Amino acid sequence: MTTIRYRKASVDGLNVFYREAGASDAPPLLLLHGFPTAGHMFRELIPALADRFRLVAPDLIGFGQSDMPTRETFAYTFAALAQVIERFTEVIGLARFALYVFDYGAPTGFRMALRHPERITSIISQNGNAYEEGLSEGWNPIRAYWKDPSKTNRASLRSFLSPETTVWQYTHGVADTSLVSPDGYTLDNSYLARPGASEVQLDLFGDYKSNVAMYPEFQAYFRRHKPPFLAAWGKNDPFFLPPGAEAFKRDIPGAEVRFFDTGHFALETHCQEIAAAILGFLDQSK
Repeated sequence: MTTIRYRKASVDGLNVFYREAGASDAPPLLLLHGFPTAGHMFRELIPALADRFRLVAPDLIGFGQSDMPTRETFAYTFAALAQVIERFTEVIGLARFALYVFDYGAPTGFRMALRHPERITSIISQNGNAYEEGLSEGWNPIRAYWKDPSKTNRASLRSFLSPETTVWQYTHGVADTSLVSPDGYTLDNSYLARPGASEVQLDLFGDYKSNVAMYPEFQAYFRRHKPPFLAAWGKNDPFFLPPGAEAFKRDIPGAEVRFFDTGHFALETHCQEIAAAILGFLDQSK
C-alpha cells in the first residue's frame, strides 16, 4: 500500500494544499493539474509511481483545498498561479524536478521552466498545450471574450462552469464511459459551486490569452534547452487537438509522443498505460 500524505504549505501568506508520496530522497516529480479539477486527479497515478519517485501534487490557488483568496486581494492570472507554485517548490525544498503538466498546469509549469530552466529535469505533458494548432474550435467562445471582454461575452462562458459541462469534459471521447468514476467530476462540481468560484474561473478564462501570447516563448525554451519530453495525449480531447502534441517534436526533435484512445481526462481511463509510458520515458531520460 502506498502512503500518501496530505499537507498544506504556507507560501507568502497563502495555504497551498498538496499530496505527497514516495521516498523523500527519490527523484522528484511535480504534478500540476488543470481546469476544473485539483490534485485529486492524480489519485491513481501517484500510487503507480510512488515506489520510484517523490510525487508532489499541489492544488493551484483557487482550486481544490488550496486557498481561494478574494479577487480583490489576489489577481487570478496564470502568471500569479505560476509564481505561487514556483515559491511552493522552494518552500518544500524541490530544487530540481521533473514536471507533469495537464491543461492549466501546462502554462503554469512552462512559465516556471522559462524562469528557471536549470530546475527542470524533464517534462511530461498530458494534454497540456503550447501551440496554436493544438487549440480546437471549442475555444471560440473564449476567444470572443479575449477580443471583447464585455459582460455579455463573459456571461456566455458560464455554461463552461455548469455541472453538465464538467461531466461532458470527463466523458467526451471515452469509448466506455462506465470506466469514468463519477467521484472526480462530482468533486470538481462541488468546488465550482463555492461562493466566488465562478468569477475566479471566468477571470482565468480571460487571462488564458496570455498563455497563447507566450507560446513563442515556450517554444523558444523548448528549442534552446530541449528538455527530455513526453507528450501523453488523450487523442479525442475536444479542446487540445493531437496536432498540438505532434508540434512538440518540431522544437524538441527527440520528444516522444504517445496517443491514447480517450478524452481530455486521460488518467480516468488510461492511468496504468500512462504510468507505464512515464516510467519508460523517465528511465531513458536519466
